[in-house]
Amino acid sequence: MADRRRFRLGIAASLCLVASAAAGQQSKTVIGPSNPELHDGAQALLAGDGKEGVRLTLEGLARAPTTRERLLGMTNLCAGYIMLKQLDTALDYCNRVIAEDDNRWQAFSNRALIYVKLQRYDEAEADLEKAEAISPNARTVKVVRSMLLDKTEPVAPNIVIDDRREPAGNDED
Repeated sequence: MADRRRFRLGIAASLCLVASAAAGQQSKTVIGPSNPELHDGAQALLAGDGKEGVRLTLEGLARAPTTRERLLGMTNLCAGYIMLKQLDTALDYCNRVIAEDDNRWQAFSNRALIYVKLQRYDEAEADLEKAEAISPNARTVKVVRSMLLDKTEPVAPNIVIDDRREPAGNDED
């Protein structure tokens, strides 16, 4: 259950909300995000609805007017396809973002998560190092780092249960 919760947290934290990015690009007469589909797609992904989030994000991506919105949309698609367990498609979107801008820690974090799921731990480690160099305090990166450590260096329990005791009611001493 903790792994599932950590996975959801990792995905939620991986999402880049287009609304905040779009806010700086709005004219003074426009209220709300400049690309409602990207915004609504990000909101759906944050709410855990991968299918609707991907659908809306694809619509918004087709109309993304700026490189920034396009990269944010592709980063969100990477996260959305991870949610849908379509790791090859997710990996493709992460790779496209990184090929265009290798300073996006979210794409490295998302790709590291994919690599953890694919048990490609060396590649996950390399991507986490890049993400940590770009954004050392990003919570998402820390979550994915802990997921990688759980897989590569699992912690053995320190509790030993001694069940050699006599059953209750046999105290004849």
